[in-house]
Amino acid sequence: MHSTLLSLITYLPLAGALLAFLCGGRGADQDRTAKWLGLWTSIIVLGLSVVMWCGFDPLQPGLQYQARLSWLSDYGISYHTGVDGISLAFILLTAFLTPLAMAAGWRTVQTQARDFVVAMLMLETALFGVFSAQDLVLFYVFYEATLIPASLMIGVWGGPKRVWASLQFFLFTFGGSLFMLIALIAMWLHAGTTDIPALMQAGFSWQSQVWLLLAFVLAFGVKLPLFPLHGWLPDAYSEAPTPASAMLSGVLSKTGAYGLLRFGVMMFPDAAHTFAPYVLALGVVAIIYAAFIAFAQTDMKRVVAYSSFSHMGMIAVGLFTLTAEGIDGAIFQMLSHGVVIAALFFCVSAVAWRSETRQIDALGGVARQMPVLALLTMLFTMANIGLPGTGSFVGELLVLMGAIHVSFWVALLAGSTMIMGAVYMLTLYRRVLFGGVKGTVGLLRDLTPVEIAVLAPLAIVTVWMGVHPGSFTRLFDPVVMQAFHGGMDAVASTSHQAVTHLASR
Repeated sequence: MHSTLLSLITYLPLAGALLAFLCGGRGADQDRTAKWLGLWTSIIVLGLSVVMWCGFDPLQPGLQYQARLSWLSDYGISYHTGVDGISLAFILLTAFLTPLAMAAGWRTVQTQARDFVVAMLMLETALFGVFSAQDLVLFYVFYEATLIPASLMIGVWGGPKRVWASLQFFLFTFGGSLFMLIALIAMWLHAGTTDIPALMQAGFSWQSQVWLLLAFVLAFGVKLPLFPLHGWLPDAYSEAPTPASAMLSGVLSKTGAYGLLRFGVMMFPDAAHTFAPYVLALGVVAIIYAAFIAFAQTDMKRVVAYSSFSHMGMIAVGLFTLTAEGIDGAIFQMLSHGVVIAALFFCVSAVAWRSETRQIDALGGVARQMPVLALLTMLFTMANIGLPGTGSFVGELLVLMGAIHVSFWVALLAGSTMIMGAVYMLTLYRRVLFGGVKGTVGLLRDLTPVEIAVLAPLAIVTVWMGVHPGSFTRLFDPVVMQAFHGGMDAVASTSHQAVTHLASR
């Protein structure tokens, strides 16, 4: 039973996508059937992943729910999946956001709804595959497979500049993945296998570690995105239809951070120390740069897009502090950011869909017409800033605790995300929701029961993560501790020396 549960969770959405694709009927009937099918499939998958969460034992080291089939066994390549605490956390995040994104697209996706459902479910399968693959070739296959439905969702159902946004997104990510493919082949030549647990023990020389890590940083840096590889992000996020924006920012960008953690920091610890000062610097630049650009945006959705970029810089900083706290914080921040940013995209869309504009200047006084939306948006705005009592606060606090080990300046500059986040988020909130009623705002109606059903679970989870973070950290903390406790003190001193050396220049 144990091994089949993970496979069931992974491939059930694919089966749902096939059914939705083949479902009969004409036009509107067919779309309605497909939507219900997609929603129920993703809800059942969420239920199964909760079952997996309940049956998971965080204190048992190593992988659980493993499945292994011979595939290209002559070449040391097998179909090998399994989860540890880190993977499980992201599988839960994916399973939680997919049904909400499906429901959010109920009214906003009007054309070809059946194909949209198919793309969404295929994306879900590919994401589960990415987070549970324990073989590099398998990981690569799933990682590339996320690209196709994501690009289609932007390119077919997006805004006016959707084709350009979709092409940019595809080329950036695909170009980055090429480096991963080269690194994968180099690792296979060295070790004779692509099994991830085996590669962890393969013992690469320092020089080859540096080159391999460079390749992985380029590959996953595009997805994160790390500054200066973020060219695709604003267009992709703001042109994509809302459910796709939520999945892109909520889960897809986390595949980059997950890859950096799995194949960068954990697999090549020696090279990670060499890279740490540079990645920390890029992370801090991203945090500050994105915050300033977010403040200058005139389109609500672009403010949220740049805010997402700023927070991903925080995650990069957490990963490369190379301390247990920093990495715990980064993982926690990925989870809470996934929930909050998806919620913010849903809130923005609720206003934009009604008023038919996303321009901040054209809106004002929305809170009078939509009090429930105003209340929920306030919660998510505060969560995005990192108010104590919300999940983001816990993540940012842990990251800063890790950053203090490295250097005071990294912690200070990374901590500025809270202050600058407050500036652009509260300005957005004040201009759109308060003030005099402008234009068509007087005609707006408050959230429908469906929209409340989408936003309420997100609100509950945000507060739950802030009030009782232990229910999530206990999943991945043992994995992080095991990986980072052995050589931790040596690491802190070397990265401290490196940062001081950079600063003294």
